[in-house]
Amino acid sequence: MQKLDTTYLSKCNMALSKAYIKLQKYDKDEIEYEIYRSAVIKEFEIILEQSGKLLKKVLRPYFHTNKAVDELSFKDIFRQAGLHSLLTIDEVERWLKYRDNRNTTTHDYGEYLANETLVLIEQFIKDVDKLARLIDDT
Repeated sequence: MQKLDTTYLSKCNMALSKAYIKLQKYDKDEIEYEIYRSAVIKEFEIILEQSGKLLKKVLRPYFHTNKAVDELSFKDIFRQAGLHSLLTIDEVERWLKYRDNRNTTTHDYGEYLANETLVLIEQFIKDVDKLARLIDDT
């Protein structure tokens, strides 16, 4: 299998991390807070999509056909990664929670849901780093 390029994933995670750090420097009533919160949420969404696409490629050798892998939903990609011991059960559960959160924020961009996403970000950044290392090592 050809080595997968995680440069974009890592770059997005770095942007997420920096936006999250900047966000914490402002009060919630300042426009800069809103700007950085929006950046954090957008990077979160981009990273989720990239993570699923890259992990799907890592899973290809575990399936008989590419079509079988291509038909996996986002959640199934992460469940399969857990079944093949690429991720721990706790990690899989967090990724599924991230996806649920993302699906909710996609349909309702309210302030409450945006703030729910922020609660996940510190662990998410760590999980993305670990996933990038896993993909780099395969």
